[in-house]
Amino acid sequence: MSNQLKMAQIHTIEQLLRHGWSHRRIARELDIHRDTVARYARGRPPDPGSKPAISTAGSGQSIEPPPDSKPAISTAGSTELIEPSSDSKPAISTAGVAGRKCECDPHRETIVAKLALGLSAQRIHQDLVAEHGYAHSYESVKRFVRKLGASRPIPFRRMETLPGEEAQIDYGVGAFTVKPGSKKKKRPQLLRVVLSHSRKAYSEVMWRQDTESLIRGIENAFHHFGGVPKTLVPDNLKAAMLEHDWCDPTITPKFEAFARHYGVAVLPTKPRTPRHKGKVERCVAFAQDNALKGRQFASLAAQNELLRDWETKVADQRIHGTTRKQVHALFEADERHALLPLPAERFPLFHETQRTVHRDGHIVIEKAFYSVPPEFLGRPVWVRYDSRLVRIFDHALSEIALHVRVDPGRFSTDRAHIVDEKISAIERGTEWMLERAARIGEESSRYAQALLSYRGIAGIRVLQGFLGLTKKHSWEEIERACRVALSHHAYRLKTLRRLLAQQPAATQQLEFIDSHPLIRDPHEYGEFR
Repeated sequence: MSNQLKMAQIHTIEQLLRHGWSHRRIARELDIHRDTVARYARGRPPDPGSKPAISTAGSGQSIEPPPDSKPAISTAGSTELIEPSSDSKPAISTAGVAGRKCECDPHRETIVAKLALGLSAQRIHQDLVAEHGYAHSYESVKRFVRKLGASRPIPFRRMETLPGEEAQIDYGVGAFTVKPGSKKKKRPQLLRVVLSHSRKAYSEVMWRQDTESLIRGIENAFHHFGGVPKTLVPDNLKAAMLEHDWCDPTITPKFEAFARHYGVAVLPTKPRTPRHKGKVERCVAFAQDNALKGRQFASLAAQNELLRDWETKVADQRIHGTTRKQVHALFEADERHALLPLPAERFPLFHETQRTVHRDGHIVIEKAFYSVPPEFLGRPVWVRYDSRLVRIFDHALSEIALHVRVDPGRFSTDRAHIVDEKISAIERGTEWMLERAARIGEESSRYAQALLSYRGIAGIRVLQGFLGLTKKHSWEEIERACRVALSHHAYRLKTLRRLLAQQPAATQQLEFIDSHPLIRDPHEYGEFR
């Protein structure tokens, strides 16, 4: 059982219709559908004995019935006439009848002048109150400004581009195609790329509308044209845009890298404004209706083959309705030579993802581990990887690390990504340890070299412990201990520690005195000559 209005709502509709309200206005005020209002308007029979008033639509006048008849109201969009109540006003035709006089009419010229200055309705109301003593509400000014805008629509401006300047991109739907591995048929995505000057286009169907499919489709279009336009104008596709902003849009990193590879600028349209790429909008519909409508295909390859043949034999040979020239001829004459040259190789395909750097300074890509500079610990980074390389970028897409792919479970660690405090002496090598020993002193350098010569590989760890003695003892103490150890050819670390623990106490420095009872005067020694 369908929903029905309550009697109170039906009565309200009848009363508003008697007062000359339009169906749209009644639907808006009562929050119901306009067709519902029309249905109840058509279902109300006229009262017996009433004579209809004849409305001259568009003239703003109504021809009234004879005086002895009851006035009636003609509802716009309805063929029935509804008789008003006995206390209602004379018949009013809703078609073309002006309402009550607007309070803003005396200030029309002032309001128009202020609108030309770019002032808002609120500012205009404030100025009218302050400068002209306007005593009515802001809503009246807002309605008047809205009517002025509706009565004077601004025409669209057609934007034409120079040869090679722009290509517009949009998606439609292709013809029914059998999906791989299934007998079901589905309509794939239809990508269309159109050069704005000559209207030469490229069409390709694909199953998905992801970034990789979009890039490959546009790249195929570039090779079909034999060159690259200076700008690309897509709509706000998720495959190309991260954040929709007319002034400062955020493009997906992979699509931005693709644009940089081909030297093309990406200028997406304003959200929900399809007229900004009107050239491709109509071309998509043309391909759907002319090339694909009523057809079915066994595979995407078969549909793409038909589209390539159709582009050459039909789309390129037509006389375009706007340029009044053949598409192929205009492209060859004006636009082909204006396109940018194609790069030496195609854009390399890679996977792109975001990762957070772990506590060990690595990220995980397909179960393998790759190091990142220590300042990015715990922060998100962008990763692009293919079968050969892994590239890591910061939030500004500046490359911070480059690794060769390794097998799952393996680590790829760049030495520069390890903090100095986490690099052991053994990792730094014997040359580094010998250099550190030489900084202590000459005896320490001789002892370190003799230690390695005598102990061999086992002496590397002894040398590491020897360098650790600098944290507890001064260089003078270590030098004395090394001198004693060298004299006895003692190359054990425990021997050095024992020598450092048995260092002699510091001797007391005594002052010399000039006289003492036991010391004779020097003059006395002269008598023994």
